[in-house]
Amino acid sequence: MRRSVKFTVAVATAWLVGTGTALAYPPDPPPAGTAERQLAGLTVKAEGSTSGYSRDLFPHWITQSGSCDTRDEVLKRDGTGVTVDGDCEPTAGRWYSVYDATYVDDDSSIDIDHIVPLAEAWKSGANSWSTAKRQQFANDLSIAQLIAVSASSNRSKSDKDPASWKPTNTSVHCIYAREWIWVKHTYGLSLQSAEKTALQQMLGTC
Repeated sequence: MRRSVKFTVAVATAWLVGTGTALAYPPDPPPAGTAERQLAGLTVKAEGSTSGYSRDLFPHWITQSGSCDTRDEVLKRDGTGVTVDGDCEPTAGRWYSVYDATYVDDDSSIDIDHIVPLAEAWKSGANSWSTAKRQQFANDLSIAQLIAVSASSNRSKSDKDPASWKPTNTSVHCIYAREWIWVKHTYGLSLQSAEKTALQQMLGTC
């Protein structure tokens, strides 16, 4: 897969294992220039409320193939040396959590993070979506919306946007901003003024 020079630099600093091989990762987001244009096109308005929100309104971890659900597929994609049993549950593997630059050897200590959290999406426009569209959003493997990270970093992030939370691993701020923008652009979600400023600052590190 062709990668931009800026993305290659990011990989060199954040996603190389000891052998010099890059770890698997979600689909590459658009380059910074495209992300800037996408960000400029997003609607800026006050954030909605969580009234009526429930994770159950975003059916997630649906079956993707055979006995593998969405979580299983992300664990296989984002890990190294991953083996699974007949139910597609990992029996071995290692995962590099880019948010906090830590390695995890136990999949029970891995969470699958939605780059744009479900509650954030609800407050940004998903409250008016059909259940089918919310299911698509919660399981979308075609864009950089899902990533395997340490449970501790995911729970620190919770449903916060970039104005309130950024990865402690500052070397991934560029790609994190590009991913966030890509998801919001793809699904036509709005953003707050402070969120936009934070994303502009993160793009400045690209």
